[in-house]
Amino acid sequence: HVQLVESGGGSVQAGGSLRLSCGASGSIYGDACVGWLRQAPGKEREGVAAIDSDGIASYADSVKGRFTVSRDNANNTVNLMMNSLKPEDTAMYYCAANFGPYCSGPYLARRANFLGQGTQVTVSS
Repeated sequence: HVQLVESGGGSVQAGGSLRLSCGASGSIYGDACVGWLRQAPGKEREGVAAIDSDGIASYADSVKGRFTVSRDNANNTVNLMMNSLKPEDTAMYYCAANFGPYCSGPYLARRANFLGQGTQVTVSS
């Protein structure tokens, strides 16, 4: 049974930074598309960032230039470095993985094979 466990969420003022990490209980990352989703109250789940097995990353327009996703297959971790945070970034953030043919945030949001329990990120103005 594979589990994804996120860490690193918290509260920060606008303009600040946070680093999220996600570890897997098993060696699932290998060929998987992995990344991060988020969901704010009353809003749909959104694909924030995704990175494929070759290390090619993609981002939602709302976070481009501010967020950076990275992966370490040897240690079964995927990270999200979030800089210049804004109040609209406030949400529950989820780590996700998928073994389908595509790798993007929106695809992960719809077709994640594995999903973590989430970690809260709150950005105050």
